[in-house]
Amino acid sequence: MNMALAKRISYISLLLALLSTQGCGIKYGFTGGSIPEGMKTYTVEFFENTAPIVSPTLSQTFTEALKERIRSQSSLSQVTNDGDAIFEGRITGYSIAPAAVEAGTDRAALNRLSITVNVKYTNNIKPEDNFEAPFTRFKDFSSAGSSIPAQEEALIRDINQMLTEDIYNRAFANW
Repeated sequence: MNMALAKRISYISLLLALLSTQGCGIKYGFTGGSIPEGMKTYTVEFFENTAPIVSPTLSQTFTEALKERIRSQSSLSQVTNDGDAIFEGRITGYSIAPAAVEAGTDRAALNRLSITVNVKYTNNIKPEDNFEAPFTRFKDFSSAGSSIPAQEEALIRDINQMLTEDIYNRAFANW
């Protein structure tokens, strides 16, 4: 068999394999998630910050980060109310604490910013996938080079990225 014919057969086999998965009830994407067949829309409610320490912009930046994560990793359309998938909840924890102490001193060599978000996920297509759970992520940083407020925006952005990935994976990859 010549090489061109072998390549064509290989491509045809791959195409048939892909087409045969279409009727299984789940759409698979290249991002590792699986969206239930028939799910078209999602809603992300505003996540109020009820943590004892409140960062003024955290509610808005987290809510927008979650919307962006879903928008960029799925083909779902965002709607204001009554989506097929609904994400709601609140920010319940925001803390900065020492993570490591400098040798011979009582100063922190590293600090840790932690954020906890309680999420309620409602799947109106597959209710058995509904969940309500807390998600916590943190990032260690040094305050030796610059002040905590100077680093806070970048730290929050990084932690929001980790949190939204965890939430997306739990909702759509059942992790």
